[in-house]
Amino acid sequence: MPLFRLLEERGVLKLSGEDRIAFLHGLISSDVRRVAPDRAIYGALLTPQGKYLHDFFVSSDGESLFLDCEAGRRDDLMRRLKLFRLRAKVEIEDVTGRMVVAAAFGEGTAEALGLNGTEGAARPMEPAGIAYVDPRLSAMGARLILPAGEADGILIVAGFVAAGPEDYEALRLRHIVPDGSRDLVLEKSTLMESNFDELNGISWDKGCYVGQELTARTKYRGLVKKRLVGIEADGPVPAPGTPILLDGKEVGEVRSGLGNRGIALIRLEAMDAQGLTAGDVALRAEKPAYAAF
Repeated sequence: MPLFRLLEERGVLKLSGEDRIAFLHGLISSDVRRVAPDRAIYGALLTPQGKYLHDFFVSSDGESLFLDCEAGRRDDLMRRLKLFRLRAKVEIEDVTGRMVVAAAFGEGTAEALGLNGTEGAARPMEPAGIAYVDPRLSAMGARLILPAGEADGILIVAGFVAAGPEDYEALRLRHIVPDGSRDLVLEKSTLMESNFDELNGISWDKGCYVGQELTARTKYRGLVKKRLVGIEADGPVPAPGTPILLDGKEVGEVRSGLGNRGIALIRLEAMDAQGLTAGDVALRAEKPAYAAF
């Protein structure tokens, strides 16, 4: 039976107005022109130097765009978007109190939501809301934006059962999918080292956006020397920020984890090495199944 979890750590921003698509398209790493009631995308807002600021999902009800973003950082995202607004005909509103984000996952998820299972496939929900297959990786299930107070009922009627607090986190770590600023460092991480190229978070043919030049240069010059990968530890994964060592030399850093599984940034030359440690814990690195690097 498929499961669901309300993601209280996520917020929702609403962009309306006739320039909403062109406005956001010129700012972020993915192609906003593809967003429609039947299509959602994943992308990021970068510094002019191509470093990570925010990542989010973008969906549409046909009249507005909805950004599923980190709740604790949504004020900063809204502030940055408004700085770029200038004369564009777009309104930016925080609707977190009225809308909630949910994750639906497990066998039968797409079918229960009337989706075809393709990454980014979307549809309106009844009586209100939007459902879409996770644009990053279909194995992560689906995401929904639903009216606050009604989300549980809508999902239960659709055949879902409430998940435990750690079920969705375990799914994320099993598939080695980064979680925003938990796994990326603000104004330091790049999209390529963070696997956005492998998770449908970059459009290579959309033209200019903020930070596009460095992102393209990193790809075409082969400058990626480290990547976010999975780790399995002989014990609990050490705290985020713990250095990962190989023969006494630092080759990476722990980013997030649960139990003995986690995500870490590791130099590619050390990926298959024996003898990796973090703190006093031995660990092994694992390349994501979705990755071609």
